[in-house]
Amino acid sequence: MLPPVAAKKPHRHELHGDVRLDPYQWLRQKDDPEVLAYIEEENRYRDQVMAPLMPLAGHLYADMLGHIAEDRVEPPVQHGPYFYYRRLQKGLGYPIYARKPAPERSDLADAAEEVILDLNARADGGAFYAVTLLRVSPDHSRLAFLENRDGSDRYTLRVKDLESGDMLDDEIDGVFLSESLEWDASGQYLFYVSVDEQQRPCRLWRHKLGDRGTDALVYEEGDIAFSLRLYRARSGRHVFLQSSSKETGEVRYLRSDRPLDEFTLFQPREQGVEYELEDWGENFLVLTNQGAENFRLLQAPELRPQALEPLLPYRPDIYLQGVYPFRDALLLAGRQEGMRQVWVLRGGQLDRLDWSEPLYVAQVWDNREYATDRALIAYSSRLTPETIYEIDLSSLELVPLQQEEVPGYAPGPYRQQRLWATAEDGALVPMSAVYRSDLGPLQERPLILYGYGSYGMPSEPAFDFKLLPLLDRGVVFVTAHVRGGGEMGRSWYQGGKLLHKRESFTDFVSCARELVRQGWTTRERLAAMGRSAGGLLMGAIVNLAPGLFEVVSAGVPFVDVVTTMLDASIPLTSLEWDEWGNPADEEYYRYMKSYSPYDNVAAQEYPHLYVYTGINDPRVGFWEPLKWVARLRATKTDGHDIVLRTLMGAGHGGASGRYERLKEFAEEYAFVLHHLGIDA
Repeated sequence: MLPPVAAKKPHRHELHGDVRLDPYQWLRQKDDPEVLAYIEEENRYRDQVMAPLMPLAGHLYADMLGHIAEDRVEPPVQHGPYFYYRRLQKGLGYPIYARKPAPERSDLADAAEEVILDLNARADGGAFYAVTLLRVSPDHSRLAFLENRDGSDRYTLRVKDLESGDMLDDEIDGVFLSESLEWDASGQYLFYVSVDEQQRPCRLWRHKLGDRGTDALVYEEGDIAFSLRLYRARSGRHVFLQSSSKETGEVRYLRSDRPLDEFTLFQPREQGVEYELEDWGENFLVLTNQGAENFRLLQAPELRPQALEPLLPYRPDIYLQGVYPFRDALLLAGRQEGMRQVWVLRGGQLDRLDWSEPLYVAQVWDNREYATDRALIAYSSRLTPETIYEIDLSSLELVPLQQEEVPGYAPGPYRQQRLWATAEDGALVPMSAVYRSDLGPLQERPLILYGYGSYGMPSEPAFDFKLLPLLDRGVVFVTAHVRGGGEMGRSWYQGGKLLHKRESFTDFVSCARELVRQGWTTRERLAAMGRSAGGLLMGAIVNLAPGLFEVVSAGVPFVDVVTTMLDASIPLTSLEWDEWGNPADEEYYRYMKSYSPYDNVAAQEYPHLYVYTGINDPRVGFWEPLKWVARLRATKTDGHDIVLRTLMGAGHGGASGRYERLKEFAEEYAFVLHHLGIDA
């Protein structure tokens, strides 16, 4: 079977006196039989190319499966009279949510389990099933949750009676997938955020249990560049509604015991000012970047919310990202020295939790009790599986509760290391490497360079059992912490967005070249991987440095940047203008066009490419990778492989079941390893 050839159909984009010819624009018509036929042809071609590699994929899958404890129970979390937890059962693809009545953790062994939601039963054998939010009512008698069966961001709100086990008639469609559902204090009302036609979370509703079709619209966000986020204070006293773009926000608050009151605006939006609220005792806590690039913490009395004063002196070396109030202490989350960190504030004293490894991730875990002197902290590194600690908030003593079980793994032969590359403008770009040290010389090993670099989201050096089959085959796995991510503080994010976006791409290329220069690998043994905005990164670097990489994997890649950012009818486009810019402005148009992977495909050699997408993806339209691959096939001058896999029942995150997800990783890794010279 020859590589598929998509038909060229004339289409012109004209703006700012510029013309872009786009012969594959027709591929965005999801219901067009010709489009579906082309997708099927690409999937058949992928099956043919991958057929010789499936034994390797099978070995990789078996190796990954061998490193997971298929029966696993996460540490229970206290919430009122119960401890709630999630467990996985061998042979089942989805988690089971359960609880036990117990006054203390030491009483759990003798307590009876009550299953509150079995996702395997709910999935009922469907191709895709996901549950994102679970919210237990304040009296613990009902469970509200969000479920989805097509991979989109539109979820259905359902409510289960935990005493009878019955599903209630309350059923609401079109609810956003995350941070969109909370109870009032009485457990009679639910607040939820719905999406518009572009799947933008923009409307807040109040629903009274038992009432159908009479929900009250509480607030609607009219600015298409803003979205809503709903969350409950850790104390339970308030419900907060945050309306924000990528760089501006405002928060409204409501006493949870007064669900029929109107939400009160705390501080009106001001361009470039972000903040979020919590409550602590009789005060509001405000985490804001106003006058502080890396955010500072303020407080104000609830009755005089504008009387703000610093709770902590501002420290520019600490990037504060979250505040978690407890009755007698605060946990603060953020970044320092390139790592995710946790601090404890009590009695005016701020203490950072310190760890022995040079690279790690420390974060506040799931905590649901406010009036407690103990909290849960999660820690991991590339070498240490996730470990949950219980911390005494008075003494700061850390007691390990449970470490993720990883069968067949011992850290002895593995190493992690911080590396640095010099960017084009002289900035030092950090990299995190992990490898086995007992498989011969490190020189010229096969190496996979991973990157993301957008939205201020860091790529953390956390433990990932899926990497073990790669490392055991001699691969060095390196993460490039390029600008656009938040690893090195807020300025690191700002330095890789909008009119600085190209720095994300050139940083990645600089990292790759430095690894080759230092002898870690060679060009023939160098691969790159990224997904979503990291897929954009992959598309950009194969245009910028086509001869540098032997093979590249681009997952759900955002590659048709200009066309997508001009089309506000596409889900979530308007929310992205603060990240990439609005090409209706000529300066942003020409800058985006200079790096947009689809617009810059050239008659040159490209690496081997593995590309995957989902037909129901609301974040990166399935047609973007289709158009990109079609143009690459028609333009590139090499004979290297390109495969395009389109999942016909999934969205942005791929398959929903844990076993099917592992098979997807195994296939992707098999393609990459094969082109790095590893076939066993």
